[in-house]
Amino acid sequence: MNIKRTYRLFDEDSKAYKFSAVVLSCEECDGKYTVVLDGTLFFPEEGGQTSDTGTLGGAAVSYVYEKQGIIYHECDKPLTVGSEVEGEIAYGERFRKMQNHTGEHIISGIVNKLYGYDNVGFHLNSEYMTIDFNGELTREQLDEIELLANGTVVRCLPVIAYYPEQSELASLNYRSKLDLTENVRIVQIGDVDMCACCAPHVENTGEVGIIKILDFMRYKGGVRINALCGLDALCDYGKRYNQIYAISTKISAKQDDVVSGVDRLLADIEDQRAKISALKRELQAYKLSELSETDGNICIFDDGDDMTSMRHFANEAVKKCGGVCGVFCGNDEDGYKYIIMSRKIDLKPLTKEINAAIDGRGGGSSEMLTGSCKAKREVIEGYFA
Repeated sequence: MNIKRTYRLFDEDSKAYKFSAVVLSCEECDGKYTVVLDGTLFFPEEGGQTSDTGTLGGAAVSYVYEKQGIIYHECDKPLTVGSEVEGEIAYGERFRKMQNHTGEHIISGIVNKLYGYDNVGFHLNSEYMTIDFNGELTREQLDEIELLANGTVVRCLPVIAYYPEQSELASLNYRSKLDLTENVRIVQIGDVDMCACCAPHVENTGEVGIIKILDFMRYKGGVRINALCGLDALCDYGKRYNQIYAISTKISAKQDDVVSGVDRLLADIEDQRAKISALKRELQAYKLSELSETDGNICIFDDGDDMTSMRHFANEAVKKCGGVCGVFCGNDEDGYKYIIMSRKIDLKPLTKEINAAIDGRGGGSSEMLTGSCKAKREVIEGYFA
């Protein structure tokens, strides 16, 4: 193979999706075939963006990467060296990435001009896009940035990608994460941004579509934002709309009033929980009043699963017991939680025996054990009897 650098056809036309190329090499490795062409439209994984996928000479291309200027295509079938093959990238996926990547440049350019922060991290795949800045931003600031970014979209500014001469490059004021010296590709978006970038982009900002900053978090002393653009932002909006629609239907509230509706529902749930807790306490008090004092053991099964309530019940029930008091919550199918107490018997040395008898796991102190068990109710009652 006599090639120093694969010709990057996507630099000439980011919207082209079909091409012809000559196979220079094809090597098998672990059931896959790594193919090198004299030129390609497949963008390799680079600069934080995942690679294109598609087909090449009838073979599926699942991953593309670059090493020392040569682009390698991972295919599921071998291709004949020296043959000319037809290639086709998955253009729908490519275009969405172009929308997002150009949108990222718009956001990063605005952040840099307004606050002087640098883009220090970027990741774009078919599901999400994250952008890292070396300074913190508030939600209010991000809302302003989002508004300005969408204002840039509607201006339909030209997006120009080119390789400047070395003399021209030295005079340009452009953003770059790396200290590049050769084959520097500049992407200029009107008066909004100028950045060194290797990826395909749309031709003008109008093609980016809507830019939406979804959420953000503090990250390594700065901020990481999650954003989507264009068709991906539209799909995300559709999913969120469907969720809001479903919630509004379930709680009988208008879509623009779901927060208030959910607040009312949560308040009602809390009120119902308080009433249920009061009824449980009354029921426990009744059960306790029905318990007879005994020198032996007491075994009680309760319908709830609130450990605080169980503990209160056990603390009162053990007073009527000369042996061991066990309170169990759950059912035979899912198992039981337990609290086992005694005022007169040291439970610590009995822990293994008790757990073995009721197929349980747990432990505690000399006066109280807590845990869970899988034994059936009949088995538990038989052991305590």
